[in-house]
Amino acid sequence: MLSDDELLRYSRQILLKQVDIDGQFKLKQSRVLIVGLGGLGSPVALYLAAAGVGELHLADFDSVDLTNLQRQIAHDTASVGVHKVDSAVSRLSGLNPLLTLVPHRTAMNADSLRAAVAAVDLVLDCTDNFAVREAVNAACVAAKKPLVSGAAIRLEGQLSVFDPRVATSPCYHCLYGHGSEAELTCSEAGVLGPVVGMIGTLQALEAIKLLVGFGEPLVGRLLLVDGMSSRFRELKVKKDPACVVCGNGHG
Repeated sequence: MLSDDELLRYSRQILLKQVDIDGQFKLKQSRVLIVGLGGLGSPVALYLAAAGVGELHLADFDSVDLTNLQRQIAHDTASVGVHKVDSAVSRLSGLNPLLTLVPHRTAMNADSLRAAVAAVDLVLDCTDNFAVREAVNAACVAAKKPLVSGAAIRLEGQLSVFDPRVATSPCYHCLYGHGSEAELTCSEAGVLGPVVGMIGTLQALEAIKLLVGFGEPLVGRLLLVDGMSSRFRELKVKKDPACVVCGNGHG
């Protein structure tokens, strides 16, 4: 099931009873879509590649800018001007050549997003665009694929897991509705690199837990991170029966 090289490469996590050889093989067989290869998507991609997730689908339509390098650690100075997907492919291939990397270099429409989500086992939303987040959520609900969603701005971050396979799980729309009137991006409000790094790393952890099948995922819970005070807070999130995406209001 696993080669000698894989047994050695992943030996430190195979030692964990929660993972073991069976869990490592599950990771090898897994297919994951990462939407956005910026501040959140960078640590997500790096940690999932290092952990041995067998097939990573990488989606981003943007190119690397000098202002990205303060937080988007999958890219480097030589990558400025290069498509983020190509930069990430180069970095991840160097980190772990045993992976299959599937690039999505153009902005996805509803049809291509549905196809991309249907082709994987789990999706990570690492974008900073509300419309894209809503579209990703709708595709995951329709395909019954778990969605690990993270966000960070200034010195604050948040994280949750939406799993349509769980009857009581809310979806992204249950929590955020049609969004707020002020949807700021990092380029407008600023962000500290370690904050997005922390949220992205937690997203990778949640993804591994879901793929292997251990622990308690953040389903029905919203984790809030305050970088200013180094405090974590958790809120319960309930499924909205009237939600237009996953509830009785659908359709």
